[in-house]
Amino acid sequence: MKYVDEFREPEKAEALRREIEKLSYQINKHIKIMEVCGGHTHSIFKYGIEEILPNNIELIHGPGCPVCVMPKGRLDDAIAIAQNPNVILTTFGDTMRVPGSKYSLLQARAAGADIRMVYSPLDSLKIAKNNPDKEVVFFGIGFETTAPSTAFTILQAAEENIQNFSMFTNHVLVIPALEALLDNPDLQLDGFVGPGHVSMVIGTAPYEVISQKYHKPIVVSGFEPLDILQSIWMLLQQLVENRCEVENQYNRLVQKEGNQIALKAMNQVFAVRETFEWRGLNEIPNSGLKIRPEYAQFDAELKFTIPNQKVADHKACQCGEILKGVLKPWQCKVFGTACTPETPIGTCMVSSEGACAAYYKYGRFSTAMPQPAVTSP
Repeated sequence: MKYVDEFREPEKAEALRREIEKLSYQINKHIKIMEVCGGHTHSIFKYGIEEILPNNIELIHGPGCPVCVMPKGRLDDAIAIAQNPNVILTTFGDTMRVPGSKYSLLQARAAGADIRMVYSPLDSLKIAKNNPDKEVVFFGIGFETTAPSTAFTILQAAEENIQNFSMFTNHVLVIPALEALLDNPDLQLDGFVGPGHVSMVIGTAPYEVISQKYHKPIVVSGFEPLDILQSIWMLLQQLVENRCEVENQYNRLVQKEGNQIALKAMNQVFAVRETFEWRGLNEIPNSGLKIRPEYAQFDAELKFTIPNQKVADHKACQCGEILKGVLKPWQCKVFGTACTPETPIGTCMVSSEGACAAYYKYGRFSTAMPQPAVTSP
């Protein structure tokens, strides 16, 4: 396939739908499949994939949105860094509107903090070069997808000996999060649509713990509608044949061994934290990355004093249950009323990969979300 239209052909989608329907009849039970990545969630709603699946297939939306799993306490730490005199805090756009315990980064900027949106940590390094009298801190977030760019930036900063640059690192790892979900007795899953972007970096081999230890099939998927439909079909084939394997639908970009150059840079710069807090999932062992002592001069957690406190979520917000797949976004009491993209209470409504944002943008057209009754005038 060479062109994006080939991944969206209605005839091929219909053929896959028919095959999925046949397999679902053979399984003859309610099937719960979790798509881990928020990018998949948005594609599912954008192209109406959930609506054409058989009624006994339920898609569960997972915690694969890096902004959504950011706990309030870590956001408060970033704001505390930004409030230091002579500090420029830089970050990706998605984090700007995430609510902290008192306010967001955007509100902190309005109150006078120098907080700037960048497209890459290299943009932040450039700002540091252009402002030698300022301390420039990059607020790094994301799974293994974005961690390599952070690592390469630190390596470049070390090579150029840029003293006024550091990272507030909040990178997290996908496999420990999946294990935490599978250890949760409240969530019963039959299989996973694996994240494509993360897998381009780590490969498919790390997912073998899911198939071997937890006996759940997983198919790494691309993001186009035909990618997702084919991945669901591959999962159902495994269930029919009583197999639990790691399969790679996204083989045009994902290799079993991953991206060795990216992995080498990550391993050189980062070590695994003993534990890291996730919104909704609490502390997960070995699930975050920290900067190694060899690069301590670029570690903002060592350079600045931060509160480092746990902060409870808003009482009305049920982002935690949504991230765990226990609730659907429309089951949250404040979804679409007090909590909207314009006035978000939780992170799932803020991020472009958040499940609540997907439901709000596309879900009103979905049969999965109850629609308000239409009354006669």
